[in-house]
Amino acid sequence: MLERVKEQGLVLLGCGKMGSALLEGWLGQGVPPGAVWVIEPHPSDWLRGTGVHLNTDLPKAPAVVLLAVKPQMMGAALPAVTALGQGETLFLSIAAGTTIASFEAAFGAATPIVRAMPNTPAAVARGISAIVGNARASAADLDVAEALLSAVGQVVRLEGEHQMDAVTAVSGSGPAYVFHLIEALAAAGVAEGLSPELSMQLARATICGAGELAHQAPESASQLRINVTSPGGTTAAALAVLMDPETGFPPLLQRAVKAAADRGRELGK
Repeated sequence: MLERVKEQGLVLLGCGKMGSALLEGWLGQGVPPGAVWVIEPHPSDWLRGTGVHLNTDLPKAPAVVLLAVKPQMMGAALPAVTALGQGETLFLSIAAGTTIASFEAAFGAATPIVRAMPNTPAAVARGISAIVGNARASAADLDVAEALLSAVGQVVRLEGEHQMDAVTAVSGSGPAYVFHLIEALAAAGVAEGLSPELSMQLARATICGAGELAHQAPESASQLRINVTSPGGTTAAALAVLMDPETGFPPLLQRAVKAAADRGRELGK
């Protein structure tokens, strides 16, 4: 599906961490630098060395405009690409909390728009993105969006935009929950007598290793947990605390994810 991009070109509005990860993935998949136009007021040395068109005049009808600026910067950035709306150009947004309706107001309802929510593991090509399109977005448009986002990980399609706040709360914000788990596990090790350096090394390697095992193993997460847990052993003692239905992980994470989803709904209004 990237042939359309190679032939007509792609405009990347914003090239921070996520934009750079995507661009690196596209170039690695064979998209020629000459087919990419980047608008970025503060280009990195890496971006300058890629050979893409940087802060120059844009093509009149590119295949895709990918919006990768922060939501609070969107208002100032969009005028640079507004003229490309109302045609065949697909607008693909990875901005959190910015609704399809707001983009239709900016570009026109006749513009094909796909909203996506990637996450930060995209930086190591292990992200997961959820996508949903407006009424104007065709099956081919969704295929192009999926192909572009597949450069940095998995892609799932949603039933509707109403699911995006829940996706944001689970996978968009989710990496931060895991990083905090590393912090908390390391702190717990210090409380049991380990040095901060050793405890952090153990916690970080354990979380990363368990994540990779969950990625590669055919078993479910529940089965992997059971595999580690000997009846009456140390893991079982810890899980009795963590799995408590009132004070453990399940109700805590449910409250956390709900708080994130609720905040997403507020930001989208």
